[in-house]
Amino acid sequence: MRFKNVVISSFAYYLPEQIVTSEEIENRLAPVYKRLRLPTGRIELMTGIKERRFWPPGTRPSDLSTQAARNLFKKNTVKPENIDLLIHASVCRDFLEPPTSSIVHHNLGLQPETIIFDLSNACLGVMSSIVVAANMIESNVIKHALIVSGENGSPLLFQTIERLLQDDGLTRKSIKKYIANLTIGSAAVAYTISHKDYVSDGHLLLGGASLADSSANVLCHGDGNTLALMMETDSEELMQSGVALAKETWKKTKRELKWTNEDVDCFVGHQVGVAHETLLKQILQLEDCPTFTTYEYLGNTGASALPVTLNIFEEQKGIPRGSNVALLGIGSGLNSIMLGVKW
Repeated sequence: MRFKNVVISSFAYYLPEQIVTSEEIENRLAPVYKRLRLPTGRIELMTGIKERRFWPPGTRPSDLSTQAARNLFKKNTVKPENIDLLIHASVCRDFLEPPTSSIVHHNLGLQPETIIFDLSNACLGVMSSIVVAANMIESNVIKHALIVSGENGSPLLFQTIERLLQDDGLTRKSIKKYIANLTIGSAAVAYTISHKDYVSDGHLLLGGASLADSSANVLCHGDGNTLALMMETDSEELMQSGVALAKETWKKTKRELKWTNEDVDCFVGHQVGVAHETLLKQILQLEDCPTFTTYEYLGNTGASALPVTLNIFEEQKGIPRGSNVALLGIGSGLNSIMLGVKW
């Protein structure tokens, strides 16, 4: 896929104040650790995640997405009345029906002509939405799209802890499928994607590639309860299969953009943990390429993870103008979308 007229025109995020450390989680799981003779400190050691943040259980994803969008509109790059398309793209949503986008649309007071829908694609929701919006812009269907994601992982974390404490049949082997749940955090993001002729500045979306390995759909399953999000994951196999898919997607992306690794000035990937980051850099041969991570203090924030990391990267470090930035997305299923941006 190639784009000529699409820019990332603005972005913003919204983070919760409540912090839960990996040490606190292990303290709550002390009876389980003692019975299974598990060493303390294993969560941080295995993942590099020291802490993650949460809103209180029961907080609606629509409220989080709404606040992230309000933070974006404060920048005054794109006005609410000019939004032609709204996509709600997080794993978390208020209900199975109606779409959470309808609630965000009402909260923000967007125009009735605005096209609205939810797009669910695991941790690739925002990346997938960017591709959809970019194609609609290139086709002259819309001028400005607002993409939001409001992830609140507290139900998944705390209900996982309760399940582990109550499961007397738990073993060192069977607990592994729940470890990924203990890495989940919370964050909300908002992005506007625009036609370059209708904004004074922006980061040019060059294009990229998308691949799927749907044979791996069995490696991570959530139960579909929007209030609980209970999930079982084969973390080791998911990581290996995911990185293998990422390798092929990166090859295709470079062919599409006519890039080599030397053309990449920096990259941002999905935020899973240190093992995934290390293996991804090795497989893609990007060990010497600058990157930025947030998993250490945000954990895995689902569809918000890559976009919030890109936002904080720009905010804290400042990405130099003219840089070739690679966005390396991957989500369970398995799907991978990788995009190139001229900053």
